[in-house]
Amino acid sequence: MKILFSFLPKQEQQDDLLRKFPNEEFVFQKGINEEVLKSSQILVTYGEDLDARHLDIAEQLKWIMVASAGLEKMPLQEIANRGIVVTNVRGIHKTPMAETILAHILSIKKSLSLINENQRNGEWSKRVFPTELLGSTAIILGPGAIGGEVGRILQAFGVHTIGCNSSGRLAPFMERIVTFDKLNEVLPKADIVISILPSTEQTKDLITYEHLQSMKPTAIFMNFGRGDVVKEELLLRALEEEQIAYAVLDVFEKEPLAEGHPFWNMNNVVVSPHVSSHSSQYVVRALQIFSRNLNAWVDQKPLENEIDLEKGY
Repeated sequence: MKILFSFLPKQEQQDDLLRKFPNEEFVFQKGINEEVLKSSQILVTYGEDLDARHLDIAEQLKWIMVASAGLEKMPLQEIANRGIVVTNVRGIHKTPMAETILAHILSIKKSLSLINENQRNGEWSKRVFPTELLGSTAIILGPGAIGGEVGRILQAFGVHTIGCNSSGRLAPFMERIVTFDKLNEVLPKADIVISILPSTEQTKDLITYEHLQSMKPTAIFMNFGRGDVVKEELLLRALEEEQIAYAVLDVFEKEPLAEGHPFWNMNNVVVSPHVSSHSSQYVVRALQIFSRNLNAWVDQKPLENEIDLEKGY
């Protein structure tokens, strides 16, 4: 089989794949080499470089391994029409993202930004107002692999966790699960609301101004999923009107966030440039999943993280 990578793993990672799979032909290049794609059975990509035009070229393509969790920029319908299998690295982000989310929560709760500002100003001030996580309530929108890890860590701090998904299906480390249509019933109880939702027809604009209005004025809203879960103009309005206390945003409707956007200069907003999943172990873990799946592919066994192309996840 010919396997085309459209990104370059480190040389030792390439060598490891060649050693593990001596009977397969690997091509490692940055960007999609259309000439090689014509005769490739497997494409390993981050997803954003693949468009519908490539599918017309890829005559022998059978499996696309996406080294990312997000698929919204891919031509999923065209891929489905061709009967191509798609897998991703769902679950790979849970450790770095959970750690990042916790870091932001503790930074706000323990007034770390104010302490840092006082240090820069050479000011010895005890006028900081830390609060505790113990006994608080967090709603996790999208309690999958990442949300479950966030829930596990928050529960260790004594936080009550409520998961919210489309199905109402129980999820690990959630003390309660509600469906999207019941979200308004639990939002008034929340001290922290964390969205880790993908971008789908169900999740687009899921959070309304009425939802934000129903939250505690001390609540923290955090978005680490996709930016289209809430319109930024509504979130900005809720922050300016002090309907909620803080927003921590790693994703936005349009990225990068526009120069001059109000979020940049707001004291109660943290702008993070879509880096919460970054980790020195990212490619290592992605290639571990790929290696397991390549073994399964050769043995004609079910693949890990196969995507339902109709749902997009």
